[in-house]
Amino acid sequence: MAYASSLPDGAAADTPNTPDTPRVFAWTVFALTFGLLISDYMSRQVLNAVFPLLKQEWQLSDARLGLLSGIVALMVGLLTFPLSLLADRWGRVKSLVLMAGLWSVATLGCALAQDYSQMFVARFFVGVGEAAYGSVGIAVVLSVFPRHMRSTLTGAFMAGGMFGSVLGMALGGAIAAHVGWRWAFAAMALFGLALAAAYPMIVRPSRMADAGRGRAAGARPPLASLFAGRALRAAYIGSGLQLFAGGACIVWMPSYLNRYYGLGADRAGIGAAVLVLASGAGMVLCGMLSDRLSRVQDNRKVSLAACYCMGAAVLLGAGFLLPPGAAQLVLVGCGMFVAAGASGPAGAMVANLTPGAVHGTAFATLTLANNLLGLAPGPFVTGALADRVGLDRAFCVIPLASLAAACVFAYARRHYDGDCAVIGGSKG
Repeated sequence: MAYASSLPDGAAADTPNTPDTPRVFAWTVFALTFGLLISDYMSRQVLNAVFPLLKQEWQLSDARLGLLSGIVALMVGLLTFPLSLLADRWGRVKSLVLMAGLWSVATLGCALAQDYSQMFVARFFVGVGEAAYGSVGIAVVLSVFPRHMRSTLTGAFMAGGMFGSVLGMALGGAIAAHVGWRWAFAAMALFGLALAAAYPMIVRPSRMADAGRGRAAGARPPLASLFAGRALRAAYIGSGLQLFAGGACIVWMPSYLNRYYGLGADRAGIGAAVLVLASGAGMVLCGMLSDRLSRVQDNRKVSLAACYCMGAAVLLGAGFLLPPGAAQLVLVGCGMFVAAGASGPAGAMVANLTPGAVHGTAFATLTLANNLLGLAPGPFVTGALADRVGLDRAFCVIPLASLAAACVFAYARRHYDGDCAVIGGSKG
């Protein structure tokens, strides 16, 4: 059976639909692209599971450890936009294979690093390879499915980053505990290289209509529309601030469990992976709740984003003020669940507040904001605070970023309806 197109004639300027794409092939494309996303985040987050081992072996400060994580997010943030544009011109499938090969080889370089400087260079190239994978990968997936499945697929694809983080930390911690931290990096690299080799043999642009070359038809996209309207700019900022707190928790949770719960690298990695899994579930379930509650009144998703951020600030703040124990872990887990919930509404806001012809570039801009405001500085600032006051007290300060994000989304709510009307409607 082939999927039928739900787009009218002339709508190809948005992500194209392929009326003759077989269902099995479409889901195979999704599975392989999703698998590479899993590899992307496994390669990125395995570092967090081996923080305690690197700190001990190389005598590193927490700030320097945080920089090893932050450099990846920084390169993703800086390069997402230009590399997404290049992929549209050069070919998306070829670009994805090149990206996956680069981050996998760079992860192998992490396994071979002999000192901090070599590890930093390898992590730099991990970030370069991963920079545009999210925006280009979702474009490939959407190109082989009908329009009415876009929200479901986008939510599932974004949650894949959390699930990859879970696997990276859990498997990385277990491997490091048994055969050493170098093999933890090597295992992630080999998984990525295997998928990168299989991808072009199965996912062929000739079977995907415009998927291999996602250039929109017509005139040059109006890049000024990427920043038009106060609600849109607030969506970028609010999403980035919320990920400042969420990203810091994900990166430093293995170290927190190691230092304050006395867990080894393997058990700390597994424990942190469970909390990250809560974030992935929150991204999916809170996004579904947002869509359901916003069917009649679309601006409710903006209010919900503010509520999710406020809930995260309260739950995480209260949790980290408690002494180590079951109650703390429950509150922190609930906080991470709610914290990830803002991702869905923020993405919907960006889609609703920009013209359809520039949605791909708009999501690259959102990724830029998420990394430059959240995922890059969050781990580094937390590490720097930990060097001064301890990791437990640093975690008590980080939830203030979620409080700031709630204020930004509340500001966006005031302007959302008017800004939607300017671009021609508020679609859920």
